[in-house]
Amino acid sequence: MSALIAPHGGNTLRPLLLPEDERDEALKRARTLKKVPLSSREVSDLFMLAMGAYTPLTGFMGAADWRGACEDMCLENGLFWPLPITLSCDEDSAVAVGDEVALTDEGGEILGVLTVAERYAIDKALECREVYRTTDEAHPGVAKVMAQGPVNLAGPVSVFSEGDFPETYRGLYLRPAETRALFADQGWSTVAAFQTRNPMHRSHEFLAKVAIEVCDGVLIHQVLGALKQGDIPADVRVRAIDWLVANHFPEGRVIQAGYPIEMRYAGPREALLHALFRQNFGCSHLVVGRDHAGLGGYYGPYDAHRIFDEIGADSLATRPIKVDDTFHCFDCGGMATGNACFAAEGGKKLLGEAARYRRVAAVATGAAAGRPCRRGDEGKLRISGTRLREMFAGGEAIPPEYSRGGVVAILQAYYDRTA
Repeated sequence: MSALIAPHGGNTLRPLLLPEDERDEALKRARTLKKVPLSSREVSDLFMLAMGAYTPLTGFMGAADWRGACEDMCLENGLFWPLPITLSCDEDSAVAVGDEVALTDEGGEILGVLTVAERYAIDKALECREVYRTTDEAHPGVAKVMAQGPVNLAGPVSVFSEGDFPETYRGLYLRPAETRALFADQGWSTVAAFQTRNPMHRSHEFLAKVAIEVCDGVLIHQVLGALKQGDIPADVRVRAIDWLVANHFPEGRVIQAGYPIEMRYAGPREALLHALFRQNFGCSHLVVGRDHAGLGGYYGPYDAHRIFDEIGADSLATRPIKVDDTFHCFDCGGMATGNACFAAEGGKKLLGEAARYRRVAAVATGAAAGRPCRRGDEGKLRISGTRLREMFAGGEAIPPEYSRGGVVAILQAYYDRTA
């Protein structure tokens, strides 16, 4: 029996991708059905259903599950689920309960079939308030909800295309059954997922190395779905991370993979979803840093830490590795966190489970190397992906405290090509 964590809601993954030998016939039949176009977010959710990442869902949510996910973070059957997974259509759509419909992407490719079990109106403002904590349409997640049709279609799906992902990201696009097999081959029983949509700078590297101290291995899990304008393309990120892992991580402790989700930027709620589907990938832990899945000032920097303490103890099996704000401390001579560095706001109170990792962080920074750390921001370099992109765009030199030289070279070549 595998020592890995069981999938969410039971002991069996539920991928909805049809076996390969059934897809041609399914596609031929689907061409005769009414067609329902999906938004980019709905396509990404369909692909997550296809690969089994949303186990145990069998399709898009009905009214009771939609409301439960929004208001109580639970499905009608009581299973924990923090975000609605839904499919919308226009109010005047001719689709009726009992119909089978072909699901298409924005280019018209047929991706799968939905058997319509329910058709229901939704309260978009309620969904936005509960999930995103705002109805401000400047928030991209809110804008997506407000732009969708007023009616949701629910029911089981069968999927026979994952778009270009498997071919474009050959060797990186790994389904939950595949990551579980890799973890088992490595002999891992505890695995930490590290979510990223950016090349890994020194703060990211530090967080992943803290996770290695806690777990048998780390899954560096790349977002391959639609991102924000200005984000680095996935293929460039992959090359940069491959270089970093090969040169600055212990051998055999890191696996890099990608998955097709489109970010919602729902902050705390999305952090919970990230933990939930990482359980299906076989991960026992999720690294949760500052402002995980956040955007602008919509969420507090540690709201994604706190929400794990607000849900029931049996809601999620995958546990957070909560890591405080990270920075390069010139007095420590390396990376530090607000919980391990003397300079942290005069001794900030530890946040929940972060206390468990204080020893690891303190050792990693070399904090015993000399003089006391200066308090406040003096002597510290705070690192962010946004600032790194600004430096590249402005032609600024990238200090070694910010990013490894090999990573900088790969990113600089990308910016030179696109200038």
